[in-house]
Amino acid sequence: MWRSYTVDYAEQKVLKVQFKFAKKRGLANMPGTKVKKRAGIQSVEIGMRVLDTLATLGGARPLAAIVKGCGLSPSQTHRYLASLTEAEMVKQDANGDYDLGPAALRLGLSALSRIDVFRIADEKLAAFSNETGATVLLAALGPAGPIIVRWHVGRPPIVTSLGLGSLLSVLHSATGQIFLAYRPERELEALIAAEVAQSQSMSGDAVKKLKEKIRRDGKAEVGGTLIPGLNAKAYPIFDLQGHAILAATLVEAAGRGEQTSKKTAPKLRAVCEEISLAVGGHPPIY
Repeated sequence: MWRSYTVDYAEQKVLKVQFKFAKKRGLANMPGTKVKKRAGIQSVEIGMRVLDTLATLGGARPLAAIVKGCGLSPSQTHRYLASLTEAEMVKQDANGDYDLGPAALRLGLSALSRIDVFRIADEKLAAFSNETGATVLLAALGPAGPIIVRWHVGRPPIVTSLGLGSLLSVLHSATGQIFLAYRPERELEALIAAEVAQSQSMSGDAVKKLKEKIRRDGKAEVGGTLIPGLNAKAYPIFDLQGHAILAATLVEAAGRGEQTSKKTAPKLRAVCEEISLAVGGHPPIY
């Protein structure tokens, strides 16, 4: 015990000498002590916690709900809400409930306007393809239908006639079916009518059931109906309004796809969810 005490004492002496040396040069604080945060910085952090609570509550809420969400006392929460209201980051309605204010809206819209969804999606899908060896394409909805805007070749590469700029069917491709299920109906009326008129297997009722299935499953998949020998599974990337702004599709040869799809498909779904969150998107509520 005496030996332990002397060792500890000696270590403390060494630490004190080191501290004095470092303090002269402004390089260190006393060992074992915590750096005290400035009150202003801590106040900003707490204020952001209150704002984040309001954002996650999804609408105007009474003081009690905000207190529960942010973990502060009622009086402290009220003071922060008063300051945030003064700065127009928070607003109060006729019932006395609190919600995000116009300044918070301007801040959010400004942040969203600086987001390049194509760059974010391209980087994450490229990383996914490199990690898994899967072939994945990214598509957007154009005036003439879904169009491939990115193509990440896997290992081994898929031999297909599809490529950048290729147009896809709304009803018969997994990619197109994502837009069918998750875009406003008025945007696709003409495309759907044209394909239904040319199809012997698709009717209005069949299209409705297909949309319901995709929304229920959160994905679309086809096996050889568009291109023989290829399977495809597609997932939505949502925008702020809950619309599919992009679709990411896993493309695999029928034999190989059956072996690998069980592992890679859930990973692609997770990547699409990450991209949606990064651009402020969310799934729609039906």
